[in-house]
Amino acid sequence: MRTVQFNIPDSVDINDAELSMIVASTLYEKGKLSLGQAAEMAGLTKRTFAELLGKYGVSIFNYPPSDLSKDVENA
Repeated sequence: MRTVQFNIPDSVDINDAELSMIVASTLYEKGKLSLGQAAEMAGLTKRTFAELLGKYGVSIFNYPPSDLSKDVENA
């Protein structure tokens, strides 16, 4: 796993855990990480990460509506 260092101004009131969640949820939303990978990056269980996604404006359903329609048709 790669380590990245950020320089964040002192005026930004954010702790390391929240920053990890923001980055992990954004990468999950963009499809760069799976739910499990994003949860691991944030230091959380998959369940906890999934439950917190809404707080960051990210849907747990990480694929386009057209894929959902196909899934329903094939069910």
